[in-house]
Amino acid sequence: MSIFDRHSRLHRVTAEGAAMSPLSRRAFVTGALATGILSTLPTFDGEASEPVQHLVAATRTLEVNARAARVYGLTGPDGRPGLRLRAGERFRVDLVNRSGKQTLVHWHGQLPPWMQDGFPWPETPPLAIDAVRSYDYAPVPGTYWMHSHYGMQEQVLMTAPLIVEDEVARREDRQEIVLLLHDFTFRSPEEVFARLTHADGRGTRAVVQRAGDGSGHAVRAQHAAMTGMDMHGTDMGGMNMAGMDMAGMTNMSGHGAAVMQMSGAAPPQMDLNDVDYDAFLANDRTLADPEVVRVERGGRIRLRIINGASSSQFWIDLGALTGNVVAVDGHPVRPVTSQRFPIAMAQRFDLLIDLPSSGAFPVLAQLEGSPRRTGIILATRGSNITRVADRSPIAPPVDLSLETRLAAAEPLHARPADLVRTISLGGSMHPYSWSMNGERWPHITPLMVKQGQRVEFELVNRTMMAHPMHLHGHAFQVVAIDGRPLQGAVRDTVLVMPGTGRVRIAFDADNPGRWAFHCHNLYHMQSGMMTEVRYDGIAA
Repeated sequence: MSIFDRHSRLHRVTAEGAAMSPLSRRAFVTGALATGILSTLPTFDGEASEPVQHLVAATRTLEVNARAARVYGLTGPDGRPGLRLRAGERFRVDLVNRSGKQTLVHWHGQLPPWMQDGFPWPETPPLAIDAVRSYDYAPVPGTYWMHSHYGMQEQVLMTAPLIVEDEVARREDRQEIVLLLHDFTFRSPEEVFARLTHADGRGTRAVVQRAGDGSGHAVRAQHAAMTGMDMHGTDMGGMNMAGMDMAGMTNMSGHGAAVMQMSGAAPPQMDLNDVDYDAFLANDRTLADPEVVRVERGGRIRLRIINGASSSQFWIDLGALTGNVVAVDGHPVRPVTSQRFPIAMAQRFDLLIDLPSSGAFPVLAQLEGSPRRTGIILATRGSNITRVADRSPIAPPVDLSLETRLAAAEPLHARPADLVRTISLGGSMHPYSWSMNGERWPHITPLMVKQGQRVEFELVNRTMMAHPMHLHGHAFQVVAIDGRPLQGAVRDTVLVMPGTGRVRIAFDADNPGRWAFHCHNLYHMQSGMMTEVRYDGIAA
């Protein structure tokens, strides 16, 4: 069965009370093989499952750099973060909100009916405090994740893995390890956003709250007041940023604009890393106290890597190990072998690694344009584990060096496009405002499609920042990069490089509803870089 046929329809969405307690960091990080997130996944032998799994959204205490922080968490029925489903198991989940705030969880990359997608449309409002909402659909196998799509809770770690076992992986004689990456700040996301937009905290909170509630006119008015811009006036996104003097474009992290000489067709100037984070986490830990995952000598591993960072992109460095990428964003690809891989925000990939012998093997994630890094350590029993520095030589910007090598194992069937749309990505650091086709969410014109169409979007980046673009409710295939056709990967999030970078994606309109399409940099999305793909016949 094609991955594009694995949809289901809405069965039930209910709300009721429930009583569960928040979990502390220490309550879920202890375990035989790991003290992090799903570090070694269990093996299933066909045992019966509960008909409904409970997923609890709550608060927890996390220790970062010897300092306690109160963050969110999504905990499954086994007491671990997130969920794991067996091959063929339906996604029957009750989401229990014990976070003390309204929330809404998006099943990133999954293809549910639109009212189960976890986006705050008027028809799908946030989940009230202490309420329960039920979900029931047929999930797509592979490496996925979940995160809040309400306000900016994602930045406060309302995220977790979502692993749907497939038969191929199930038959492998491999230890499975999940690596979930985060960027972390002790500041609230509202403070971070206020600094980026030069707004006061009260105005920022109003924008975030109303954006989450879908109050379009109020958001536009407040955003205009915050930025000093007329939202119906000049469109910064329509400018060709490559023609501007970038020397004065100061990065909000305080480091200034990242101006780096690039190779190939990439622009000589680009902006990186909007936010100066306090730490970068791998399974909730830094390299000062990394997770050590016990592995067998000469072991065979499937490493599932998820970039759950809100505003950061990384290079994955396997060091002495070599890995084969066999899936991206949950979908199989023809194997690509390397020791170093770029990963954009919200992207995932599965690596097959055969350990050469005994020893300790760091798996590191280094922030683009920075010396900072995080990671975990794979270690055989009795091996000497030495301290790994959290700094190294500065990494280049994340690029499309992996994307251009990827080929889908299950590509779209060949057919001409019924609808082709060019979508311009615009915006700038000053003022901090980002757009799609010159429009800023929520003042947008929906991209209308008809069920059964083959749709192609040509994404053109007019800014000096790369944008990881995510389409809800559909898996698309990358079919061209910078005008060069290819039979690329099937995925749900693709990076579009700055300075007129172009990526063409194709998908079949086979999941009717209202679907968000946005940059997965949380602060770019929050300041306007989002639109809607809507099917004919679906009322707003």
